[in-house]
Amino acid sequence: MTINQQLVITFLILGVAIVFFGLTNIDLNIQDIFYNYSEKQWILAQDEQPYKFIFYDGIKELLIAFAVILFILFLFSFKFALLKQYQKGLLLVLLSAAIIPMTVGFLKKETNMPCPKNELQYGGFYPRTAVWESYDKNFFLKPYRNKCWPAGHASGGFALLSLFFLFKKRRNKMIGLTMGLVIGWSMGLYKMLIGDHFFSHTIITMILAWFIILLIHKLVFSIRFLK
Repeated sequence: MTINQQLVITFLILGVAIVFFGLTNIDLNIQDIFYNYSEKQWILAQDEQPYKFIFYDGIKELLIAFAVILFILFLFSFKFALLKQYQKGLLLVLLSAAIIPMTVGFLKKETNMPCPKNELQYGGFYPRTAVWESYDKNFFLKPYRNKCWPAGHASGGFALLSLFFLFKKRRNKMIGLTMGLVIGWSMGLYKMLIGDHFFSHTIITMILAWFIILLIHKLVFSIRFLK
């Protein structure tokens, strides 16, 4: 399958996912598992340790450190033959690590979608709504915008899906892809457990991340002066 074909299929899957979760209660059914209605609290408190350090602060620092290492390797690739064959792959991963969180962050700011903990069903203020819908004109909006769709925290983890295109051997490609899935979903699940995101927020971030990675791949692998 060509990159263009993958782009079209991924875009269609993304659209179907957005509509599907917007029209069904799957998110609520899943999120109910993580919420204790009698005690009106989530399985995990937002600042509970060591979970916050492992799945939020710690993993963010590790991803930043990993990106710095990749940047250094990319610079060295212009000098060392061993690394030169990975130039395009390294650049792809670096661009993915920057562009995917930025894109998701922009969407979070513009969509004004509440987190589970902000919705009426879980003791919040906002009614249930789909991303393409507007709030009722009689509904009083608080003086700040919600920034919960799609999942921003997990976007850094899903950017690692780009490792699939860094390696040459199929085995290593699958290891890179698995790493991106495991880290992305670990970060996303943590946010679900503390009421910050619905399941759909994370899965849509994952699909969007892959779509962006394919776009970056199309751009980077067309650069002729890189190996």
